[in-house]
Amino acid sequence: MLRNTPISYGWISIVLHWLMALALFGMFALGLWMTDLVYYDRWYHDAPEIHKGIGILLLIVLLFRFFWRLINTRPELIGAWWEQVVALLVHRLHYVLMFTVLISGYLIPTAEGAGVDVFGWFSVPATLMFDKQQADLIGKIHRVSAWAMIGLAGLHAGAALKHHVIDKDITLLRMLGMSRN
Repeated sequence: MLRNTPISYGWISIVLHWLMALALFGMFALGLWMTDLVYYDRWYHDAPEIHKGIGILLLIVLLFRFFWRLINTRPELIGAWWEQVVALLVHRLHYVLMFTVLISGYLIPTAEGAGVDVFGWFSVPATLMFDKQQADLIGKIHRVSAWAMIGLAGLHAGAALKHHVIDKDITLLRMLGMSRN
């Protein structure tokens, strides 16, 4: 089943969830690694280009994922009422943080008016220009929101494991495509 039902996630939602989770954790690690590179390092120029290219692709996937979420049924939440409220808040905050990280990531290299080349496939033009102070602020927003996104993802994973191990419900199994309809 491709679409969500009231009790399970469809394969499109599942694939988008795990693809983005892996890619965002990978991008976070790449971002940390590349900030320590020195000018004479072989990867000093290539790593940021890879980071920017994947970031633009992730923004496109995130837009698709967001619209897919809007036109799909949301499976019913499991757990106590307060767990359901927290789950909704966490999911919404995830979207806010992902959009913040990816849009600020786009704005950093385009601050001086240069577009972003995506692996030679296409280029995304710069839309806004910023002075140095504004560009520095955007960089800080990118860094802080990336750390917040990763921290929230860790809490999210912990909650899924709590549901699986302690509550013994199907919360985690639904996102693994293993729940029954």
